[in-house]
This record gives sequence, structure tokens and C-alpha cells, in this order.
Amino acid sequence: MTEYYYTPNPDVKHEEQNWNFELLGNQLTFTTDNGVFSKRTVDYGSRVLINSVVIDELPAGSILDLGCGYGPIGLAIAKRYPDRQVTMADVNNRALALAELNAKQNHIDNVQIQNSDGYQTIEDQFAAVITNPPVRAGKQVVDGMITGALDHLVTGGRLTVVLQKKQGAPSAKKLMNATFGNCKIIKRDKGYYILESTKH
Repeated sequence: MTEYYYTPNPDVKHEEQNWNFELLGNQLTFTTDNGVFSKRTVDYGSRVLINSVVIDELPAGSILDLGCGYGPIGLAIAKRYPDRQVTMADVNNRALALAELNAKQNHIDNVQIQNSDGYQTIEDQFAAVITNPPVRAGKQVVDGMITGALDHLVTGGRLTVVLQKKQGAPSAKKLMNATFGNCKIIKRDKGYYILESTKH
């Protein structure tokens, strides 16, 4: 077993920590642990992503946070938009347990947390698929998260992805254009690109 955050059961000893972070105007409490991505703070890419997604412009429907980790993206959106249902999915069981705990301790109940390797157990269609993909899991995994979104969006739904330029944002943009027929860079910040495609 490896200790990578994109594996089902990271083989590392537990070392839980708690901290607070403000996202979308709400103060949230997070419990994190070894074996999850960005355990000490909400990583910069996720912050840029959270602040760039325009939820009010989306069609009706729920939102998918794919590769949710311990939950900062999905929980921030669910807390800010209580009328939207948010599905949070990850392959990492430790991260999912933390996401459940973080939802509870922040009194967020409009979330559904499930184990899924990519879209494997995802059956619904969503108003939005939002992801900070696990770049270290490899290009094939990231590309699958992008192309698979098409079947899981309602018409008018959007895929929003954060990637660093040096970690493949330009090639992801090409792939999103090829898959959806459109892709906009909605934000650039410190080398992070927020890419967005709409299903027509």
C-alpha cells in the first residue's frame, strides 16, 4: 500500500488535527488527518475554485464535488447554498470519513457523501461537476474525470476544474474543448487556472 491520498486506504498512522477556515463567508471547522490531500489548510487551488464558481447561474439540480477529500469544496458550497443538494465523492475512505465528520460538525445536512473511483458509483446527472483533480494519480485519472462529466451533467450544466498551468491546465483545456465544444478560463491566479465547460 502507498500513503497517497488518491488510494482507497492510505497506509499511514492517524494524526488528526482540527482548524478553522472561512469559505464563502462562513467559518468552517475541519478535522483532517494523514493520508488526505492538503491536511493543514485549504489548499490555494481549492480556494480559487470555490470563489470562482457562480452557483446562481447554474440550472436547477444538485452539485457533484468529485474527488472531495475531507470536504472543503463541497461543504463550503453546501453551507452557502442550503437549497442545493451536494454529492461529495472520493476513492479515499479516510477522506470520506473526515468529510462525514466535517459535515456533521458544521451542521451541514444537504450533502451526500459516497465512495466512488471517478464516476464509478455516480448515477445521477448534476447542475455542476466541480473538481480539484488528483494530479498525482496521473493524467489518465484526471482526463477521465473531465470526459466523464459530460454524461453526468444536465443540459446547461457546467464542469469546473482547477489545475495549475505546469500540471496540465493547457492540455485539460484542449480536452474540455474537444469533449464539450467549449471551454473558458474563468480565472487565473498564481499559476492556477479555473477552466469551465458547459453542456449544450
